[in-house]
Amino acid sequence: MSTSTADADGADLLSESEYRERLRELPPSAKLVAKVLEGDAPLSQGQLAEESLLPDRTVRYALNRLEECGLVGSRYSFKDARKQVYYLNV
Repeated sequence: MSTSTADADGADLLSESEYRERLRELPPSAKLVAKVLEGDAPLSQGQLAEESLLPDRTVRYALNRLEECGLVGSRYSFKDARKQVYYLNV
């Protein structure tokens, strides 16, 4: 039985303790990307690379790991529909 809630889009939101537990097992790059998203979200992959000072490839890897764990969601940008933006599921 899950204690997570759903947001307006129907996506599951995690409780703070669930979020921290899942994040604990991830590599440092994923933790850094999550920390950047805590302050400014939603952000594109390029914006995350710029803010975190990580290479694009590392940001892509971190986002994939965060998505696998259900910590990050994505949608198309309203400003540029060619880009996806990422946000935390907290």
